[in-house]
Amino acid sequence: MPPITLYFLQASRCIRTAWLLEELGLEYDVKFSDRTPASKAPEDFKLGSGNPLGKFPTIKDGGLVVHESGAITEYLCGKYDKDGKLVPKDDKNKIKVLQWVHAAEATFALHALAIFYARSNMKDAPEGIVEAAEKGMSVNVQNDMSWLESELSLSPGTFLVGDHPTAADVMMHFSATTIIARELGTNGKEWPNINKWLKACEDSDGYKRAVKKTGHNLTDSRGPSK
Repeated sequence: MPPITLYFLQASRCIRTAWLLEELGLEYDVKFSDRTPASKAPEDFKLGSGNPLGKFPTIKDGGLVVHESGAITEYLCGKYDKDGKLVPKDDKNKIKVLQWVHAAEATFALHALAIFYARSNMKDAPEGIVEAAEKGMSVNVQNDMSWLESELSLSPGTFLVGDHPTAADVMMHFSATTIIARELGTNGKEWPNINKWLKACEDSDGYKRAVKKTGHNLTDSRGPSK
């Protein structure tokens, strides 16, 4: 069976999938692309991925094309995580992991990207409009990050659900990193538990292998994944 192919756009959510593949111990090929000067994915890269929206990450596993990082995570774990390392078998921990898998986009990215798009698309707005909008939207981001901070303080291990990375960490790491790196609603606030957890994620062997193989660098973009 041919290895999985990962279509990897620089400075994007694609690092989630690469990290997941490393944790699963799966062979995979990387088709990599830098962004255009406008921070977009090149058109030929979009067309070659098989994803009708031209978004990334996208994987090909045999004849199956899967996109959306959360869907990819559930697909790969459902098919290849036989021991329940990344999505535990017991209901209590399984639901904890899946809640984080979905919160990464449906809560954290949703609230943070509202601020990013306001900054990007309202540059010609009257003075004070963007700042006022960001101030209001920052409340959601700070609530989200405070929740994450609290949950990390309650975790029995270094990671979100235990003492080793799970799909929860794989999905949430990029969301939290983007919020902090882009200062999306953070307003100078610090979250020590989150910072400690992010370092633990980035020090994990699987994450390091993923970065080495893909060349992921969040600073190589003018904004979050497109």
